[in-house]
Amino acid sequence: MSIAFVYAGQGSQRPGMGEDFYNNYPIFKDTIEKACANVRQVNDFDLKELSFYGATDRLSDTQYTQPCMVAFAVGISKLLKEKGIVPAFSLGLSLGEYSALYAADVIDEDTVVKLVAKRGMFMKEAAAGMDVKMAAVLMTERETVTECCKKATDEFGGEKIVSAVNFNCPGQIVISGDSNAVDRACELLKEKGTKRIIELNVSGPFHTKYMKPAGEKLAKEFSGVEFKEGCARVIFNCLGREKEYNEDIPTLLTRQVQSPVYLEDSIRYAYENGADTFVEIGPGNTISKFVKKTVPDAKVLSIDNTEDFENAIKELKV
Repeated sequence: MSIAFVYAGQGSQRPGMGEDFYNNYPIFKDTIEKACANVRQVNDFDLKELSFYGATDRLSDTQYTQPCMVAFAVGISKLLKEKGIVPAFSLGLSLGEYSALYAADVIDEDTVVKLVAKRGMFMKEAAAGMDVKMAAVLMTERETVTECCKKATDEFGGEKIVSAVNFNCPGQIVISGDSNAVDRACELLKEKGTKRIIELNVSGPFHTKYMKPAGEKLAKEFSGVEFKEGCARVIFNCLGREKEYNEDIPTLLTRQVQSPVYLEDSIRYAYENGADTFVEIGPGNTISKFVKKTVPDAKVLSIDNTEDFENAIKELKV
């Protein structure tokens, strides 16, 4: 069995996430308490209170979502490691890439929580005051989606941007950017034959050029971080594969926040290189659905709660 850990991204958060783990596993409880202390050094809010009992709207604010999600992911990763379950491959959707780096021992627990707390703040600042939209385009070829986004952007003289930002799985591509540009891209897509487009709830034009200021601030933060060699094969969002010898992690993470996420390519890469079991770590099971659509023959497990965790242990210890 060759295992790939796949970490959920922003959008799957929910009030109550992790509370059952906190009440039943001392390792998870310790992880949340440490995360609370680390986050307060960056952004003064109660991570545990918000994760377990917070209002959905506040938990969905990117500056809060990001550290809450990563604290949850770190806790589950530590519980799996305690059981002797470690990944051969590690990847994640957008924010989930940071949890993937932690799981691969590329960055440590304290560092990853502080980094994503800053990342969330930087991304919120970059999106402040913007009128933005995000939409999922279904059953449309990549070339058609990117062509329509480019045409819509060109029609606004490049002042209003729309881009394809998430290549999630076969048949699902997410576009994001200025509201008017997104609307125009959707019109063009329908003219090209797209039958279904779903508008998504989003607080910023993530993974577009609008996030360049956030990328620049992150680059400064990365200069003080030690990125280790790691014990698992990390697959990067902006590449859809592992990095090569001449590519460095700080540059890839700086690029990631303002570039498309190639999740479908990443899943396929892991599978084609030997991963036969994918374990989604994070609230919900959205990533598991993407995996099943991308590599139907792979075994897929999802860990959202303690029952999921215990079932996964039985499956993975076989």
